[in-house]
Amino acid sequence: MKRTTEFVLGLIGGIFGILGAILALMIGGLGAAFEADGANSIIGLGWAAVALSILGIVGSVMVKSKAKAGGIMMTIAAIGGFICIFVFYLLPGILLLIGGLMGIFRKDKASVSA
Repeated sequence: MKRTTEFVLGLIGGIFGILGAILALMIGGLGAAFEADGANSIIGLGWAAVALSILGIVGSVMVKSKAKAGGIMMTIAAIGGFICIFVFYLLPGILLLIGGLMGIFRKDKASVSA
């Protein structure tokens, strides 16, 4: 089965996740420049979100050959991103979660020969 839908959802979600994580890193860096409390934790969570977004992209590439493994990777990336930087990871998390759950639970269609 092609699994193009899962691939596209995961790829777009991973790219948007990296953009959201960079935005969180910029806000954390700005807070650190003004010596705000908790800025270092925002920076750490931003880097974790970058790593999880890369995991989501890898999962989207894997979903074509190993659907369950790729779907699990995308689902982990979505849940972890929600935990790290919720507001900035809202759209990417939803895209990764939908693609991941489709990769896990979607059944392959039996080919019919006429």
